[in-house]
Amino acid sequence: MPAPGKKPQNLMRTLRELMSYLGQHKLLFLAVAVLVTISATANLLGTYMIRPVVDALSQGNIEGFVESIALTAAIYVAGVLSAFGYTQVMVHAAQKVLVDIRRDLFAHIQTLPLRYFDTRSRGDIMSYFTNDVDTVAEAMNNSFAMVIQSFIQIVGTLAMIFILNWQLSLVVVVGYIVMFAYIRFSTNRSRGYYQRQQTELGELDGYIEEMVTGQKVVKVFNHERANVEEFRARNERLRVAGTSAQAYAASMVPAVVSISYVNYAIVAVLGGWMAITGATDVGALASYLVFVRQTAMPINQFTQQSNFLLSALAGAERVFSAMHEPPEVDEGRVRLVQTARDAWAWQIPDGYGVGVWGSLVPVADDSCGDGVTMSHPAAEDMGAVATETALGVDGTLLATGRLPLRGDVRFHNVSFGYEPGHEVLHGINLFAKPGQKIAFVGSTGAGKTTITNLINRFYDVQEGEITFDGINVKNIEKDSLRRSLGIVLQDTHLFTGTIAENIRFGKLDATDEEVRAAAKIANADSFIRRLPQGYDTMVTSDGANLSQGQRQLLAIARAAVADPPVLILDEATSSIDTRTEMLISRGMDQLMQGRTTFMIAHRLSTVRDADAIMVLDHGRIIERGTHDELYALGGTYWELCQGLKELD
Repeated sequence: MPAPGKKPQNLMRTLRELMSYLGQHKLLFLAVAVLVTISATANLLGTYMIRPVVDALSQGNIEGFVESIALTAAIYVAGVLSAFGYTQVMVHAAQKVLVDIRRDLFAHIQTLPLRYFDTRSRGDIMSYFTNDVDTVAEAMNNSFAMVIQSFIQIVGTLAMIFILNWQLSLVVVVGYIVMFAYIRFSTNRSRGYYQRQQTELGELDGYIEEMVTGQKVVKVFNHERANVEEFRARNERLRVAGTSAQAYAASMVPAVVSISYVNYAIVAVLGGWMAITGATDVGALASYLVFVRQTAMPINQFTQQSNFLLSALAGAERVFSAMHEPPEVDEGRVRLVQTARDAWAWQIPDGYGVGVWGSLVPVADDSCGDGVTMSHPAAEDMGAVATETALGVDGTLLATGRLPLRGDVRFHNVSFGYEPGHEVLHGINLFAKPGQKIAFVGSTGAGKTTITNLINRFYDVQEGEITFDGINVKNIEKDSLRRSLGIVLQDTHLFTGTIAENIRFGKLDATDEEVRAAAKIANADSFIRRLPQGYDTMVTSDGANLSQGQRQLLAIARAAVADPPVLILDEATSSIDTRTEMLISRGMDQLMQGRTTFMIAHRLSTVRDADAIMVLDHGRIIERGTHDELYALGGTYWELCQGLKELD
């Protein structure tokens, strides 16, 4: 048998966290504990009642015999009612705990940085909510009450047999010690395998999800046979881990039963001899032997539930480990506020001003209200928005109060790498003035998408600064920053719901009129109205009932309804045919009017009218200028236009 897998590293922490969830519904679980105690006690008392029943019958005491039978029946009825009660209460309590766990897990997943999702398969993440939570559910429904009942019965049985005959009970205790020693050995061995089983199951789910999602690619390249072989290998690893876990766990029940049989045989022989010699009465011996015979039952129940418990602990550890992943850090203090229907402003926190390089600097006690008329770069073009100027603690003139949001984005010597020591951007310097259209062209891996990921702070730069309207993006609240950015990605994602609801995803409080206006800007209104239910047409399976071009148009409409001051178009027209591209060009021009726009070009025809084109190569800007300037330069851009190089 292979060596055990890695054991849970935080078993006690997992137990504490699981108990904290149970503690949120302590009244329900207290009721379960009370009812289980009554049920277990009833079983013990019912077994003990064998003694007075046998004694009364052997003595010819019919009245005592009837009374004992009636009392025994009442005890068992109470036990049955209690068992029915705790099973019903347990169902409700377990479901409440699972709701809490799923709620907290989903809420925490929403706070994790994009890096977390880039480094894990979607199937493995989904496994947290399905396989891992389900194992916890199964254990709570089947094991929680059973473990309490088994514990009470074990302790109660030991107490009763010592009351009935302490000499014979010493033999029983030896059998108990042997049983628990083997249970501990098997539990320690199987625990690691259960952890590995859950890990392998998550990886298998991730692989299945990838292959099912990419079935078209699989069939195009005839990859079915290779997929089957890979699935068999992963499935075999899961089988080995599962078999190893179950092998040790499954051996506990027959081992405990065998030990209990040997124990019973020894006690029966010794007890019979004691009854013959008069050391004990027949009723006490009958009751005692039933107790001894039942000693294996609660232990068997406990060992049977250990499979569920170990699997649940492994699943709970994975869930809680995900919940302990550090959330996305947001140290920003500057907030985006809407000053009018189509106007926004940055709200500088009290006591601070915007200093050089967009840093937040504490304001000095003395202001610049003594006739100083100098202006700060971040306070240009104030318009009608109220602002103030003041001195920072270092004497720097600051802009405070509210600064109008204009869409001025600048990179100052920015370097970045997804992994330490592996930079993908090197010393990027660029600026986009309000309303300008900036295009990025270059081969795959040049760093085009990375630049846009840094603007909205999906990732933070390692070196340099990015400023937005003169404010360092690190000082801006992430939700405020992203609210000001409209993004259309190359890979569109539509949610289950109506067409209107998918467009409204860009602005949840958008009216029907705003939704239709956005669709018209994206030139999506005509095809939407031709659908069977128009804007109420349901979108399913990530838009499988729509063409790729139609999905892209809805993504553009989603950005349009948000009406942001800055647009990021990541090859937004890559999936749209030439005719459709021509139809939406006017709408796109209208959408980009007055907005700072960053475009990642898939077709050079989409960037000819850009105010500046950045040609990237291996994370560096090697050329910049307008279409005419770069074409006249005769460099890389000219080669792309001439077809001498491919634009990926």
